[in-house]
Amino acid sequence: MQLSDIDSANNLVALFLRRADTRGDRPFLGAKSGGEWRTRSWREVAEQVCLLAESLRRLGLGDGDRVALVSENRPEWCIADLAIMAAGCVTVPAYVTNTERDHQHILDNSGARAVIVSTEKLSVPLIPAMMRTGIAEIVIPIDGIRQYQGGQIACHPWETLLEGDTTEARRAVDSRISGIGRGDTACIIYTSGTGGAPRGVLQHHGAILCNVAGAAEVLAQDFGLDDDERFLSFLPLSHAYEHTGGQFLPIGCGAEIFYSEGLEKLASNIEETKPTIMVVVPRLFEVLRARIMKLVEKQGKVPNYLMTRALEIAGQPRKRLRDRPIDLVIEKLLRPKIRARFGGRIKAMVSGGAPLNPEVGTFFEAMGLTMLQGYGQTEAGPVISCNRPRAGIKMDTVGPPLKGVEVRIAEDGEILVRGELVMHGYWQNKAETEKALKDGWLHTGDIGHLDAQGRIVITDRKKDMIVNDKGDNVAPQKVEGMLTLQPEIAQAMVSGDRRPYLVGLIVPDAEWALEWAKANDEKLDFKALQDLPAFRSAVRAAVDRTNKELSVIEKVRQFAFADEPFTTDNEEMTPSLKIRRHKIRERYGARMDALYKS
Repeated sequence: MQLSDIDSANNLVALFLRRADTRGDRPFLGAKSGGEWRTRSWREVAEQVCLLAESLRRLGLGDGDRVALVSENRPEWCIADLAIMAAGCVTVPAYVTNTERDHQHILDNSGARAVIVSTEKLSVPLIPAMMRTGIAEIVIPIDGIRQYQGGQIACHPWETLLEGDTTEARRAVDSRISGIGRGDTACIIYTSGTGGAPRGVLQHHGAILCNVAGAAEVLAQDFGLDDDERFLSFLPLSHAYEHTGGQFLPIGCGAEIFYSEGLEKLASNIEETKPTIMVVVPRLFEVLRARIMKLVEKQGKVPNYLMTRALEIAGQPRKRLRDRPIDLVIEKLLRPKIRARFGGRIKAMVSGGAPLNPEVGTFFEAMGLTMLQGYGQTEAGPVISCNRPRAGIKMDTVGPPLKGVEVRIAEDGEILVRGELVMHGYWQNKAETEKALKDGWLHTGDIGHLDAQGRIVITDRKKDMIVNDKGDNVAPQKVEGMLTLQPEIAQAMVSGDRRPYLVGLIVPDAEWALEWAKANDEKLDFKALQDLPAFRSAVRAAVDRTNKELSVIEKVRQFAFADEPFTTDNEEMTPSLKIRRHKIRERYGARMDALYKS
């Protein structure tokens, strides 16, 4: 696959159409329907993109108009996104977990004139938000929605907008996109908001193309790109990481995209679709690690011994030559079974969106699966750097910057970024734009440094850094990540700003709690279990094990239990599975403060 044309592409639609012309009737987008995986060809998708683009223009949408997109991951998401851009408009992706209030903020702030929504269920919080703002005048349902009384909103079913002359539509799109440059806005992606109201990040075509070129180079040089590469799309496409890495990167590589059915069926979807590349967040890797460990534990002494030895070898690479014989045994008896769980074709799994605990990365390396930790943020396309084998993968780093990316460290340790990937600002928010962009440099808000090989090492978020009462800095994400490596702990949040020590809020692991309840002849009632001294002591033991690996200022001295898991539904996690500290503090602040009095 020729990749040099990514750098010369004027816009994302032009790159896609170029790939579609080359790939023709080869499969492009795959999804499960009626229990079977079905695909659409590059040619078919290109025709639908052009037809939909021309229909959007006929509905009265013009250059620069914003169009919101509310849908789960599916082929129509990609078609709609490309068609919006092909019509000269700007895509405004919105999370499927958004409440009516969330939708109202995005519609009002973006001034979107039209909305594409996939299902009746997703339209329930959306339509009232459209009516309240009174700005969006067009709704395009993909699967159909019920009739409603709202005279100011015109409904145009998806299938009616895919009719017309494909040759004329393509000619019109080619003419229009010839005037769209790399500096023009492609989409406004609203940050998922770990704190405060989401802000609309102005991502231009060049920012995403710069990301795609840099990431494609890593894949091509370190793994080689074949003619049948396949990505499995799982993370929300409304998140910048999946939008770029899970949609436009495979387009740039001429790869297939298959859409997962969701978290519950992800494991079986991986085995069925046999992806070569996966873009995933650390939380999912933690879950997969726990499942693999439990699977191996149930297989008896030999697999358990092999897993233990594999972890020892991965953790001490200098001894690998000495341990070559046992490593060969592991390669023959254990790793093929693990790889089979991932479809057997995985070249690399790329972790991003939040810091990855090095132990998790080492685990997957030990199991024979290559994991690359990336780093970035929505304001930077979003990928800034990525580990790569030829530069030497070091699990406590996020690798060197991608091609075309400049990084420097400010005096206070903040990571600064410059290049085409940097956003043009926040939509209608001059004050925040001026804070983030200074003299051409994006101030990331992350603290870190560059190691001797030029790889970025992230310490923590500048704004999340805990400063105790003695002035010591503590990175909460490191402590939380280590806590959740314990089998007893599913989720954790620590606090201790201006306090003498850290305290934690713990969500026990559900499977472990079930096993503990059975072993101790107790009913599986989480609230009742948490009140039992023996149950608390078992979790305390997990916290103590973690504390042995932490410095004095990082140790968690006291902890409380959360009432329920942190989820997107209770707004205590972002759609990309990062904890929302301000939301958790609002709910549990008093409980955590009380730990300092006990």
